[in-house]
Amino acid sequence: MGPIKLWAQDHPSDDQIDTFLQYTLPRVEARFTKIVTENPHTWQMFIGRLEKHFADLYHLYYNLYADKQDFSSHLENLLSTMASMWFARPSDLKALDLVRERDPLWFQSNQMVGGVCYVDLFADNLKGISDKIPYFKELGITYLHLMPLFRSPVGDNDGGYAISSYREVNPSLGTIQQLSTLARKLREEGISLVLDFVLNHTSNEHEWALRARSGDSEYRDYYYIFPDRTMPNAYERHLREIFPEEHTGSFTYDASMGKWVWTTFHTYQWDLNYSNPTVLNRMAEEMLFLANIGAEVLRMDAVAFIWKELGTNCENLPQAHKLLRILNLVARIASPALLFKSEAIVHPDEVNKYIHPDECQLSYNPLLMALLWNSLATRETRLLRQALQERFRINPACSWVNYVRVHDDIGWTFSDEDAARLGINGYDHRKFLNDFYTGKFMGSFARGLPFQKNLNTGDARISGTCASLAGLEKALREETPHEVSIAIQRILLLHGIIMTAGGIPLIYLGDEIGTLNHYQYLQDPAKANDSRWVHRPVTDWQKVALRHDPNTIQGKIFQGFQKLIRMRVENDVFSGSGLRVVSLDNDHLLAYIRYNQENQILIVANFSERQHTLQAEVLFRYRLNQFRHDLISGKSLPEHVLTIKPYQLLVLSPKQPN
Repeated sequence: MGPIKLWAQDHPSDDQIDTFLQYTLPRVEARFTKIVTENPHTWQMFIGRLEKHFADLYHLYYNLYADKQDFSSHLENLLSTMASMWFARPSDLKALDLVRERDPLWFQSNQMVGGVCYVDLFADNLKGISDKIPYFKELGITYLHLMPLFRSPVGDNDGGYAISSYREVNPSLGTIQQLSTLARKLREEGISLVLDFVLNHTSNEHEWALRARSGDSEYRDYYYIFPDRTMPNAYERHLREIFPEEHTGSFTYDASMGKWVWTTFHTYQWDLNYSNPTVLNRMAEEMLFLANIGAEVLRMDAVAFIWKELGTNCENLPQAHKLLRILNLVARIASPALLFKSEAIVHPDEVNKYIHPDECQLSYNPLLMALLWNSLATRETRLLRQALQERFRINPACSWVNYVRVHDDIGWTFSDEDAARLGINGYDHRKFLNDFYTGKFMGSFARGLPFQKNLNTGDARISGTCASLAGLEKALREETPHEVSIAIQRILLLHGIIMTAGGIPLIYLGDEIGTLNHYQYLQDPAKANDSRWVHRPVTDWQKVALRHDPNTIQGKIFQGFQKLIRMRVENDVFSGSGLRVVSLDNDHLLAYIRYNQENQILIVANFSERQHTLQAEVLFRYRLNQFRHDLISGKSLPEHVLTIKPYQLLVLSPKQPN
């Protein structure tokens, strides 16, 4: 007897959903008779979660794929995949599922401090990462994101984001078993493992792509492959170029097939065709495989691009959100401890649409990152203050991941409409920022490089380490110890904001010792055309060893980081998301209050080289006179005046610190 067919109406009824489940569950159970018989409790746990979430899953799947004649077969296959991966889930991860279900907002704790690194660049391989667990704990890391470590093409592979297999670690780094063992070790030490899930594309060396190239029609339907330029031209009328320095448009000619392939990013990254439900099902299985390895968070890469529709720009389409919600429901059923972190470096209005308990519980905050650097360049906090007032608040069951610097470029993702309200022309201001951070603007302290400059539009992004962009490179090579000290203050100021603003702070490892730009990447042909490698150097452990010496630059920065992290984890006011921006009638200063039911703490940041003083009348006007004790220095401040030194961050409590 074949699968039941239920696609006759626009919206499925409750009876239709119940009928499908009643018909399908016995068929799924029959595929696992031996396992179900031996593990009836495990099966019942799966059934309980499935019944809780199935109606939502059915609605979303139906909305995307009801026009497929074999709709029911595809959905049944997805259920079988979920059951199979649930049975394969290790017992310690099933125990973690129960813990996370009892405490679903665990990630909002002030104990959460993130770190991100490339395995090979930071510690050679997975064994090296395991050996560095004491270092992570010394710094205070509880959330470790290991950059793409799966098998990918040799040479140019977009820093690992061209995945050739989601189930094989790059052989130079280790094995899948070593990754699983590492995940368990990290978890035992209170560190959650974060991995990338590259769901928009695979590399052209992935098994699916190789089968498509060989002429297998089933696998050609996994991608967007066209016999000539007719359809690519039609799509490209509405698409923007992502990597214009590498190739124009969004399609690449594959000579071995004599056909055109959709490649939004690099020519060797083939976009997946999610209008084919088999692709969604297969990727759901890959996702659950990563969850069963021990990943607690998946960074959902390039989510804005995952659905294509002719006549649109193929970015941020409603179907992309539905796909993410389906994957989220799959996780709730078969790996409930797993969380999603969205990576959508797009307009702020679009970024926020991905943030929801039913979609991505976590999200990078590219706006905060961009405006921190904007405030350093302009010495003004107006755009930053506006963003914290109007765009920082998100669903209370979700959290930002706030960062100063990651592996990628810096794009100026602020809203032109927001800027215009402050009298700022967005296009001109971005040009200024690009000039400033590449050192072209007179008086700039920054030493960055342009990334993917579009000669037609003038658009570009910025590459560079935090230290080089904050002035440390220039100060060390051209200036005096005073400028070096100022650059260190800038580094600590930026990280102080992400430690206190609300959400998970994420440190790009290397920033904690002031790593400078690495221009030697230009000598490597596989990297020379990608300026982002300037901020992806191999970790210099001889310099890391200087972190305990307060007379060294590494020691000053590392110990400054430790103070900030210690201050964060010792004060539960930094849990949750309570934040209120305070206006101080001074655009060089940023001030906000973090609060919960018991406590309030005032944060004041000076984004200029000048000292600023707030007199008693200002403090009383904004009811700030009670905040007198600095949690960073441990000192109590004078009663009727508040002096903020150049690039100083004050974290002020109304109570005497313990």
